[in-house]
Amino acid sequence: MSERNTIESRLGQDSLTSPTAGLPYDPAPMMPDVKVLKIGGQSMMDRGRSAIFPILDELVLAKDEHKLLVCCGGGTRARHIYAMASELELPTGVLAALGGYVPRQNARMLQMLLARHGGIFMLHDDFEKLPLYFRLGCIPIMTGMPPFGYWEKPAEGGRIPQHRTDAGVFLSAEVLGVKRAIFVKDEDGLFEDDPKKNPGAKHIPRIGAKELLARDLPDLVLERIVIEYLAIARSCHELQIINGLKKGLLTRALAGEDVGTIIYKD
Repeated sequence: MSERNTIESRLGQDSLTSPTAGLPYDPAPMMPDVKVLKIGGQSMMDRGRSAIFPILDELVLAKDEHKLLVCCGGGTRARHIYAMASELELPTGVLAALGGYVPRQNARMLQMLLARHGGIFMLHDDFEKLPLYFRLGCIPIMTGMPPFGYWEKPAEGGRIPQHRTDAGVFLSAEVLGVKRAIFVKDEDGLFEDDPKKNPGAKHIPRIGAKELLARDLPDLVLERIVIEYLAIARSCHELQIINGLKKGLLTRALAGEDVGTIIYKD
């Protein structure tokens, strides 16, 4: 009769449900040099050619200097889906699954526009192929929606999924070990109020995640769950919001300049 060998490990006796489970272990950054960025759905994609083509031009010029992982937002079409599904009283997981199709469509459109420059559409299951894509000089493009789908946890105060495309971009950066995730919007970053409704709203160039949550602003620009995750992140310590409608800002952000707004882990 063979004996069972026990490998000595602290986690071997851990319940994995305690607050200290896994604390001594920090993740090894897999690809910290990748630039993870999101092209907004409603803010950029829905504006069409005038907004998207200049952004794609900057990406093409930057692709030989940077490893770019481009993620897409959903936009107005996703909002229509959420509204219809909510009216039908469908659960949050179904809304997440349905809402995930729109940013995937946007990613496919960007892939076709960037095909001659190495643009390649990537599914979540192909995430491990990123090193190969970069080695071949490609620009991987994928949906920003995280792959929770039907397993999205119920939302507080409604049915809209908390984990949408901003969350997926942040989680991608965290997995890869990227320090900063870039969000391309149609605003100059974060403001104390919605600048579209209040032109006199004060711009916030830099702020900590905990301070931002404590201020409870009416408009965070990013999904609130992302700010909450930033406060406990291990790898991704900064979120950068830039105005993609202003030429050259994306190039400067990719170069590491603190343009727009920086939200940092404090």
